[in-house]
Amino acid sequence: MKIKSIKSVGTRKVYDVLTSGIHKNFILSNGVVAHNCNSVQPALRNLMEDYSQSVRFILTCNYPNRIMPALHSRCQGFHIDKVDSTEFTARAATVLVTEGVEFDLETLDSYVKSTYPDLRKCLNSLQMNSIGGVLSIPTEDNGGTSDYKLSMVDLFKQGKYREARQLICSQALPDEMEDIFRWCYDNLDIWSQTEDGKDEAIKIIRKGLVSHATCGDSEINLSATIVELAQIEQ
Repeated sequence: MKIKSIKSVGTRKVYDVLTSGIHKNFILSNGVVAHNCNSVQPALRNLMEDYSQSVRFILTCNYPNRIMPALHSRCQGFHIDKVDSTEFTARAATVLVTEGVEFDLETLDSYVKSTYPDLRKCLNSLQMNSIGGVLSIPTEDNGGTSDYKLSMVDLFKQGKYREARQLICSQALPDEMEDIFRWCYDNLDIWSQTEDGKDEAIKIIRKGLVSHATCGDSEINLSATIVELAQIEQ
């Protein structure tokens, strides 16, 4: 870990800290915001130990289980639950009604499935694709702003698993692959309408996610997982 630069923000100083690989953290005097810091956790632990009497440390993360126990023990934890999917949909629908935008539930469901639990992203997508007071799935000829995940959801809902898989492989960034596993889990009804089928889907997703951490090509691993999910009996 080394300090790249120091900037003054009012009476405080901001330290731009570089770590190995692509990880980057920003340290603010009287507080620390750490993002993607798993590779530097031992160094951060030492830093917190050295300056615990003069600095307040605030750590934020999306996956608490990836934070080493030594850091957990030095912090007071606060867990912020994501909004329930039903409430998420209701909020998005309320905004559309308030703004006088016409929509059908099937179209709104596609936006919800592609953006949940990021409500801000969902509302931005709804705004960009509400044309002439009507919400529609974006296409090349209607002037909407498309996101590959919207098209992915639409293809999955139509049962076009091969086309959806090809779209994901051509559009998804490497660091998005893991999020797609989570999306597959959050939308088990895509794979089967039966409880047994959903149970089978969970096992396939788990196997794919375990392999994701060790495989040589994450795209091939995700593709194979989707192929197995598509073979579950509806």
